[in-house]
Amino acid sequence: MDKIPMTVEGEKLLRDELHELKTVKRPMITEAIKEAREKGDLKENAEYHAAREQQSFAEGRIKDIEGKLSNSQVIDISKIPASDKVIFGTSVILVDENNKKVTYKIVGEDEADLKKGKLSVTSPISRSLVGKSEGDVVTIKTPSGNIEYEIFGVKYV
Repeated sequence: MDKIPMTVEGEKLLRDELHELKTVKRPMITEAIKEAREKGDLKENAEYHAAREQQSFAEGRIKDIEGKLSNSQVIDISKIPASDKVIFGTSVILVDENNKKVTYKIVGEDEADLKKGKLSVTSPISRSLVGKSEGDVVTIKTPSGNIEYEIFGVKYV
């Protein structure tokens, strides 16, 4: 299986979620199932079925996170010598033809959040940026047409 690239903060977020699921959510769900069982007939017990559904979701998420963490390749961008080249983990400052600036950080798939300016390394925008350098012009296909951006800056933070 391929390694899953992940930033240091992305790994921490997954580890925190895993800890929360195992130490808080799992015991709460187990208790809810126990209480629902004590109420008798399980066939018509909505609380029992809801708790079992929550348990199934939580256990699935635990397996998913454990799998991702076991196959992760954590990349600490602060330990890589800075250059003007766009790589995984860097923040890229782009300027469009109207001099409007936008900054994106290239992160792992689980960390991606466009509202926070975090792009998945597998996204079309990231793929068109990785390997380019400050001063390069890239054309990014968007639903409303192609947009040209100049790479104004690359930050290794």
